[in-house]
Amino acid sequence: VHLVESGGGLVQAGGSLRLSCVASGSTFSIIAMGWYRQAPGKEREGVSCISSSDGSTYYADSVKGRFTISRDNAKNTVYLQMNSLKPEDTAVYYCAADPRDWPVHTMCVIMGLTGSWGQGTQVTVSS
Repeated sequence: VHLVESGGGLVQAGGSLRLSCVASGSTFSIIAMGWYRQAPGKEREGVSCISSSDGSTYYADSVKGRFTISRDNAKNTVYLQMNSLKPEDTAVYYCAADPRDWPVHTMCVIMGLTGSWGQGTQVTVSS
């Protein structure tokens, strides 16, 4: 599966961005999709994940109430709506996908360890 992220940019604190990730290739097998981010000097962290089997979602505590993950299975696309952005949200954002139908939090951890990453999209939040 090939993943292409887009939608990043420069925004002031309190602003919003919507990230998109389009999957191509063997998309019929995808169950779990997720968003991850990596800030300079920090490890990659899971932000949010979603399962297509039951629609369940997972959010990191740092983004709960501010970010919303969604997906359009017909378009093989996963979105991340980011509201009330903070400077600490600044990072390169990546998406991942996996065919396993396991609990979404488990898949979020697994994809973070085994994901095949694209080029990512830069999100910069100014204070």
